Amino acid sequence: MRDSYAEFTQRGAEILAVGPDDMQSFQRYWTKENLPFVGLPDPDHKVAKLYRQEVNLFKLGRMPMNTVLDIKGHMRYVHFGSSMSDIPDNETFLEVIDNLNAASN
Repeated sequence: MRDSYAEFTQRGAEILAVGPDDMQSFQRYWTKENLPFVGLPDPDHKVAKLYRQEVNLFKLGRMPMNTVLDIKGHMRYVHFGSSMSDIPDNETFLEVIDNLNAASN
């Protein structure tokens, strides 16, 4: 998503990555990877539980969950992945955002 970040912001969208690490780990990773979007540490899994993201200890943690929220916070697209390789491509998210933007005009 880093490489396509401008495409998201040009559509009026923002990316928020939520992860299980603590604040210091997030800061180190964000600095190292030079990520332009917001990272939210969720070590107590409060956000994960709120959105019913699966935590699978046999697979060493959280399963990927990708969602698009509209401006009112309603979930308009949700993908629950079965592994870290099961994540939709950016074009999928951009298409959802384009459809939401077209519907609001």
